[in-house]
Amino acid sequence: MLSGFSVIRDTTPATEIPKGAVIALGNFDGVHRGHRAVIAAALDMAHKLKRPAFAVTFEPHPRSFFSPHTPQFRLTDETSKLRLLAGTGLDGAVVMAFNAGRAGTSAQDFIHHDLIERLGISGIAVGYDFHFGKGRVGSPALLQSEAPRLGIEVAVQAHVDIDERPVSSTAIRMALAEGQIAEATAMLDGPWFITGEVIHGEKRGRDLGYPTANIRLDPQCGLRHGIYAVRVGLDGRLIDGVASFGRRPTFDNGAPLLEIFLFDFKGDLYGKTLDVAFIAYIRDELKFDSIDALVRQMNDDSAKARAALAAAPDAFPKLGAID
Repeated sequence: MLSGFSVIRDTTPATEIPKGAVIALGNFDGVHRGHRAVIAAALDMAHKLKRPAFAVTFEPHPRSFFSPHTPQFRLTDETSKLRLLAGTGLDGAVVMAFNAGRAGTSAQDFIHHDLIERLGISGIAVGYDFHFGKGRVGSPALLQSEAPRLGIEVAVQAHVDIDERPVSSTAIRMALAEGQIAEATAMLDGPWFITGEVIHGEKRGRDLGYPTANIRLDPQCGLRHGIYAVRVGLDGRLIDGVASFGRRPTFDNGAPLLEIFLFDFKGDLYGKTLDVAFIAYIRDELKFDSIDALVRQMNDDSAKARAALAAAPDAFPKLGAID
């Protein structure tokens, strides 16, 4: 088996691609429970065949290519997706550029050129509803029909349900847009997280007794504005805190900003990169008539966040390192 988690791209020389791998094929936005079922099938097949196991995914998300002017709330950017995939036990990922050329590639050409000739796959796991190739005519059924002739194994995974509701990236986006953090966490099999660099803000938090680390999220992020209990990964440490995501209606009603107050922490965070996991939703964003009223509410928010975090002591996404 390979050491570490390798990332193969369209520019990777053919001589550096391990042939005979089993692949899990999909977009994998969020790497949720449904995706993990496909990955588990690929890992199981790879173990039986004594082959490495890779995810094959696409960047940018095909939806962004076909609808470039429509806002796309992605659950994970490319790096976050790869870190989640690296935490599943896979040996690596193949990131295929989704561009006009790939969009125009027929399903048959994709199978024969990209999967068989270039990657030399020995098996493939795919979700029941995944389609590929020009016009989305490629399907699990097509893969199964081609498998005997190509000499590969194919595993097709049924949908995964929670409380009789299918798990999907769309359902998770809707849950986050509604502040339903527990529901999103259940579908993701771990808390949703973002990664961002701490930037300078207005420094109002210092005067209020709540100095914050500020991060700009993707403008297309559809997370509900409000107050959250969060757990932050910083230089190998996990630190609990409370965060506000929104427009700060008490002050300036400006562009959305994530403001994080870390409990029992002292230090300079400017320029640091944080992993922020959303553990619980506390309340909507509100406008206050006075600073005293705001601080009283912040004290209450902090107490509720501490309680929520104490009830979820191990909640944090399982992330792997990328070579």
